[in-house]
Amino acid sequence: MITNMLRGATALCLALTSLTFPSPTTATTTTTTRVPVPDVLPLEDAVGRLPVVEEDRTGYTRDSFKHWNTGLDAADGCDTRDEVLLAEAVQEPAVAAGCKLSGGKWDSYYDGVEVSEADNLSIDHMVPLAEAWESGADTWGAERREAYANDQGAATSLVAVTARTIRSKADQDPATWMPPLPDAHCRYIGEWTATKLRWGLTVDPAESEALKVYAEACETTVVHYNPAP
Repeated sequence: MITNMLRGATALCLALTSLTFPSPTTATTTTTTRVPVPDVLPLEDAVGRLPVVEEDRTGYTRDSFKHWNTGLDAADGCDTRDEVLLAEAVQEPAVAAGCKLSGGKWDSYYDGVEVSEADNLSIDHMVPLAEAWESGADTWGAERREAYANDQGAATSLVAVTARTIRSKADQDPATWMPPLPDAHCRYIGEWTATKLRWGLTVDPAESEALKVYAEACETTVVHYNPAP
């Protein structure tokens, strides 16, 4: 079973360095192991790192991004969607054969709704697949697009929220859609920015201006991200 600790582990890596100290009779040997360290930036600085490019959705189809796949644990019978639901549950559901979930509770942060049935939730790609395509994913191969669509290496990439908010959002960026709960706006902008930075995606001019406006209002928001493998 996937837990919050498992899903978020890659977001909390430390840089590790191993050293072999020299003896008087041997040459110096130094071995260094490098593990990516998350970048931690004020939101305004993080937004400033996003390249601004005009976007083009030509050639996009949802089938270009294979999802849901077998997730982090291919042996648990749960796909990525189920694993995200298990990771984000505030009250753990029962898991039956075929990863059928029952009971449990979730907080849909886009609209502040508490949900007690997994079937009433959908998994949102923080940056929608169509938006990712026109922001740079059109140049990726199928394997990387699949990795993007099933990304559990960062807790901000996939979010369990009410189906109605996802239908409302569709494939819009923050220039035209924001969560209906105002208190969610700073978190949402931070997670949107983190996802774009993690995957090396661009922003269009209108999106960039919207992010800058929100960044000014969300002056205490901090962005954490690791570049995707």
